[in-house]
Amino acid sequence: MKVLLVNGSPHKEGCTYTALREVADALNGCGVDTDMFWIGTKPIAGCIACKNCVGTGECVFDDRVNEFLEIAGDYDGFVFGSPVHWGSAGGAIVSFLDRAFYADRNGGGKRFRHKPVAAVVSARRAGTTASWDELNRYFGLMQTPIITSRYWNAVHGSTPAEVEKDEEGMQTMRILGRNIAYALKCIAAAKKAGIEPPEEEETVYTNFIRE
Repeated sequence: MKVLLVNGSPHKEGCTYTALREVADALNGCGVDTDMFWIGTKPIAGCIACKNCVGTGECVFDDRVNEFLEIAGDYDGFVFGSPVHWGSAGGAIVSFLDRAFYADRNGGGKRFRHKPVAAVVSARRAGTTASWDELNRYFGLMQTPIITSRYWNAVHGSTPAEVEKDEEGMQTMRILGRNIAYALKCIAAAKKAGIEPPEEEETVYTNFIRE
């Protein structure tokens, strides 16, 4: 079992990374392998609705989004981390998820479906719950089981050292990691018992305005 943790912060080893690292350590302690994927600091364009991803599952912009999509299918679960910017998730991770999930859905939606997923946010002070809700809305359209902890998945601090002093936040990250591991093992046990995933239906689109 492998989980990919996506660092959506412009800082490779900053506060968001510190939270994700605590989740990864908890997963490792439960026998789950982990990798970290940093989206980097190069500009990530937003989706332009060109529909190039229909049937291909790849984005027309060949950047970190496609690099992520190329490896995503090899993982059993995901954790997406973001800093809070202006009371919201960071602009880079929002553009990243807009394109990654849209491309996957238009390409058949097989990379993420039925795989446990979670969001983690970091902030100096406020905006964590709004940002966490924002990220969770992506998962609600992808048929991914959303994993939670005993508190909202957030840490507080201006530096990694301050985040490490957020004892409740770090405990929340550890519990989250163990909950993800538990979900992965439950899915593995279900497969071993011959329990198949739900049958897929062809998507039906209904517009609000009808003639």
